[in-house]
Amino acid sequence: MGRSGPEVADIFRRYGAAWREQHWASLSIERRAAMTAIERCRTSALGGHVEQCDRCGERRIAYNSCRSRSCPKCQWLARAEWIEARREELLDTQYFHVVFTVPDEIAAIAFQNASTVYKILFHAAAETLRTIAADRRHLGAEIGFFAVLHTWGQNLSHHPHLHCVVPGGGLSPDGSHWISCRPGFFLPVAVLSRLFRRLFLEGLQRAFDAGELRFFSALERLRDPVAFRSYLDPARRVNWVIYAKPPFAGAEQVLEYVGRYTHRVAITNNRIVDIEDGKVRFGWKDYRNENRQKVMTLDAGEFIRRFLVHVLPEGFQRIRYYGFMGNRYRKQKLARCRELLGMQQSDTPAKPKEGRDYRDKVEELTGVSLRECPFCRQGQMVCIEVLAPVASQDPPLMDTS
Repeated sequence: MGRSGPEVADIFRRYGAAWREQHWASLSIERRAAMTAIERCRTSALGGHVEQCDRCGERRIAYNSCRSRSCPKCQWLARAEWIEARREELLDTQYFHVVFTVPDEIAAIAFQNASTVYKILFHAAAETLRTIAADRRHLGAEIGFFAVLHTWGQNLSHHPHLHCVVPGGGLSPDGSHWISCRPGFFLPVAVLSRLFRRLFLEGLQRAFDAGELRFFSALERLRDPVAFRSYLDPARRVNWVIYAKPPFAGAEQVLEYVGRYTHRVAITNNRIVDIEDGKVRFGWKDYRNENRQKVMTLDAGEFIRRFLVHVLPEGFQRIRYYGFMGNRYRKQKLARCRELLGMQQSDTPAKPKEGRDYRDKVEELTGVSLRECPFCRQGQMVCIEVLAPVASQDPPLMDTS
């Protein structure tokens, strides 16, 4: 959870004030809130409590977390809880990983119209998978899957794409039997690509016609309908990238995968190498150069700008469920899938969650006790004082994570 090296929060605390002053007018409410939350996370600004060991008497201060989904420190528990919830939904079949990516022309529009374009991306990808899977020439079944939105590349560039995790089969139209896809093969990528391109561009055109798109700076000319259509012509002519990765080796590999890809922010703290002289150095993997590990150096202001590009609009759901995994009928349809696959149905009732705090959740999900004294390893840490938040105009620098 905690680490001794430099973190994203350190960059924001050291250089955030100057960057705010320069870019305040163009900074959205969500990005302002994300900056503030990360700066204050696990500092006196959010309050906390003092704990003391009931055996050796040692004390420690634990400050509260910001719980922002943009904070690199505040996602690991949410990720662990989400994975545990998904564990009960795994089916005894092969799983596939399908990635939908949009061309650079679309990414530029998404940069200025995040909520609208990302919604179109989800809809087009989901309809593509469901339509082709339902076609009897390919699978002829109702599939179920979840999709996770990522907006970044390894170097923090703006690169919107969807990761979809799909069981290798689905329910027959009448729900009477399970239809499996061929071993190692899900759906034809070329067919998926063409339909995805058409559905996405149609959705984008409808958004334009409805006045839902805004264009500024270099894209301001796209307000004209003729210029807009002309701008999209190259995207209509090229093949859109849909990457279908080899199937997962099994259910546990699915869980390992979702643990890496679901509750993530643009960059994790362990990739930050150092912060010196207004520069930030961080590790990244160059996929275009045999996945080589490299170190990139950016001005602190440019690092902050790139990081904030990936702060999602307020309330935007970056994980969505479709088909027989859709929220409305998930329980009933998954039960039917298990029955048809010959899986044993679990009769164990879910553990009650009321009355548990984060320490209970951590111990249940990871086996690590936050109550055990880290000094003597024998006593229990007991709260002896609650610390109220400390009001300050400047972000506090003390971090006790």
